[in-house]
Amino acid sequence: MNDTRNSRRTIEGIVTSDKMEKTITVEVVRTYRHPKYLKYMRVNKKFHAHDEKGEARIGDRVELMACRPMSKLKRWRLVRVVERGVVTAELGVDAALEGALGVKKKDGAA
Repeated sequence: MNDTRNSRRTIEGIVTSDKMEKTITVEVVRTYRHPKYLKYMRVNKKFHAHDEKGEARIGDRVELMACRPMSKLKRWRLVRVVERGVVTAELGVDAALEGALGVKKKDGAA
């Protein structure tokens, strides 16, 4: 299938939601160097992607490829599941995502 398609921009991220039909939400972490302060910055961004077969689950590391707009928010499609994540009832979704991203989520509580 990928042989006939044009190669386009690809990104890799962690699935944060798979509750929608044929759609997943993927969080992509990007680092860049600040132009003035020369400090390395980490930016998280969420993308909606088309998952035709419903193979991705929360916590999985996936590869996405840019495609034509499929809806208001979907501009990416799932290429492959790079690595399966481990989400158990004891850990919960937030703990599994923290482990997969290697980042602690900030609590809203003071």
